[in-house]
This record gives sequence, structure tokens and C-alpha cells, in this order.
Amino acid sequence: MSQDVIHTSDADFDATVLASEEPVLVDFWAPWCGPCKMIAPALDELAGEYAGRAKVVKIDIDQNRATAMKYHVRSIPMLLLFKGGQVQATQIGAVGKPVLAQMIDKAL
Repeated sequence: MSQDVIHTSDADFDATVLASEEPVLVDFWAPWCGPCKMIAPALDELAGEYAGRAKVVKIDIDQNRATAMKYHVRSIPMLLLFKGGQVQATQIGAVGKPVLAQMIDKAL
């Protein structure tokens, strides 16, 4: 797991994501989710490549149900791109690194 990927919780989601100066790609995931594990290496790489320009944040939906409910997470992995505290893009399901990079690039 990359040291550049930030893990957040219900308690610090607003400070970590909504108050961020940079765009934030949030991965709603769970440890038991196969597709979530499949995209984890791509997220690790993106976190390193975009360090200082954008954040990659993961939130475990089993441990943080309030945030998952707030953003209507019904299927995982679900990725939301936030900029200025607002959702700019949504991606549901496992996708390749180029798709995720494009989401971030559009927000930069």
C-alpha cells in the first residue's frame, strides 16, 4: 500500500476531503471487495504520481457508514472526485488506471 494514499473516516472526512485545496479522488471500498482490491495498485500509483497536485483517499464503508450513506454508496468500488468540496465526477466499478487518471486530470 502506498504511503501517499490517505485513509479517512466519518470523523475526519470533511477536513480531509471537503476542505482540501487540491482535487480529491475518494475510493469507497471494503476489505472483502474483490474489485476494490483489484484497483488498489492503480490508486497507489496515482497517489504517488499526483502527490502535491491531487489526493487519493480511501474510506472503508463498513467502518464509516455515515459517509457512505451521505453519498449514496450502494455498490463498490465507487469513486467520487471532489473539488472545492463538491462532487465533480463519479465512477462505479473497477476501471483501469487511465480512466481514473482522466478523472483527476479534468479537475486539475
